[in-house]
Amino acid sequence: MAAQLKICGLMQPPQAAAVAELGANAIGVIAARPSKRFLPPEQRPALWQAVASANPACCRVLVVVNPSDSELESLRPEQGHQLLQLHGEETPERCQQLRDALGLPLWKALRIRSAADLKRAEAYSAVVDGLLLDAWSESAHGGTGERLPLQWLQGFEPALPWWLAGGLGPSNAREALEQLAQQGLRPTGLDASSGVESAPGLKDLQLVKALVKAVHG
Repeated sequence: MAAQLKICGLMQPPQAAAVAELGANAIGVIAARPSKRFLPPEQRPALWQAVASANPACCRVLVVVNPSDSELESLRPEQGHQLLQLHGEETPERCQQLRDALGLPLWKALRIRSAADLKRAEAYSAVVDGLLLDAWSESAHGGTGERLPLQWLQGFEPALPWWLAGGLGPSNAREALEQLAQQGLRPTGLDASSGVESAPGLKDLQLVKALVKAVHG
């Protein structure tokens, strides 16, 4: 089965709809300040509706970083998203609290700065529905374009579906999948953001189209 593809950091409803129509399996919206791709809560429903109308099968993912209890109302599925991606330092215990409070599927992003960090994945296996591996950066929680050294993933066999992020675009996505396959690894999907942008939050649809072709064939 071909890897799936998530395009993250959308900010404009027409562009999100176009990305969904091009064949993205999931679209991510950033709900964390001070990201340059942050989309305010009042603007999210229109974007989610545009995605749902363009491609109902495209999963609508809201990306958060260390959400507090005071933010829970804006994270409820009634806002239009279908899945919550936790991209901060959320513990397994906090993941369980959020799952209980919101009733949403969860993905946990692990920011990897060494191969040893992959061992943290096991602690989340009972409390989230998927994992996302991203390169660690001191400056931001994601969308930096930093690449994860794929050799670190040798022997990585999580019990959950997992997605690879970090500096992926049409020029290197196929190569990454082939390198992982040589290690006996098949990620559920790839996550791209800065690799298909002309500016933060502004996707280049030709790059998205090329990435869809590289990943889906």
